[in-house]
Amino acid sequence: MNRPNFSAQAAGLGLRRDFAEEILRISPPVDFYEVAPENWMRFGGRLGKLFRALTERFPFVCHGLSLSLGGPSPLDEDFLRELKAFLREHQIRLYSEHLSFCGDDGLLYDLLPIPFTSDAVKYVASRIRRVQDILEQRIAIENISYYAAPGKEMEEIDFVNAVLQEADCGLLLDINNIHVNSVNHGYDAVDFLNAIPGERIVYAHIAGHYMKTVDFLIDTHGASIIDPVWTLLDTAYDRFGIFPTLLERDFNIPPLAELMGEVETIRSIQSNPKFPMLKSL
Repeated sequence: MNRPNFSAQAAGLGLRRDFAEEILRISPPVDFYEVAPENWMRFGGRLGKLFRALTERFPFVCHGLSLSLGGPSPLDEDFLRELKAFLREHQIRLYSEHLSFCGDDGLLYDLLPIPFTSDAVKYVASRIRRVQDILEQRIAIENISYYAAPGKEMEEIDFVNAVLQEADCGLLLDINNIHVNSVNHGYDAVDFLNAIPGERIVYAHIAGHYMKTVDFLIDTHGASIIDPVWTLLDTAYDRFGIFPTLLERDFNIPPLAELMGEVETIRSIQSNPKFPMLKSL
């Protein structure tokens, strides 16, 4: 499976407007950035110029929010054609989306789980193939966090793997989501990881979460990453080899220097497989 044309040891950062101008000014040691295209693709003026300046200088990938791959409404093909032009204009290395749905006629601004059924595998895989046909490129899908599994007929890992096979697409491996789901749904995170087809991993996300109780975690992307998630990333490298990995932080965004500390932790783990016990950041 092709990766987005940078080193396997690439350490990336999700771009937020809070620090976009600072990145342009100081060029921190980040190998690639990620944005949600919906947050940038229709802007001109100052923000449009800022984004253009960033993509001219740094490698970018895009991670979609609104395609609703598992939703009941037809795919928004007008949006996909606009997206295709945006990806080409800014030389975006890869496009990914969530293995989820986010509404019907309107967006719910939340990522809902697709029922883990064989019919859903065929349905969502056909939509992924259509997206790939329109964009004329292979995309990646991300394993999501979820809090209920209505209509479940198969295990989460079997559903994810069946979609990857049927759609012939890549995997954006979210390490934190595996940890969160393993706690909330009572499965072994390493067993889940071991069952992933490693050849389909194109890059990974790592993020923080909120612990409501010891057995109920909420995927917020609003906190520092904890030791078990760092350890699971190290385990993934040991299992599959090093792959590009990106830090997500969507809320409670700290100064850029603090985020760079976590980016450097990614880089340290990539450089030192079987990283020793980590201190919480």
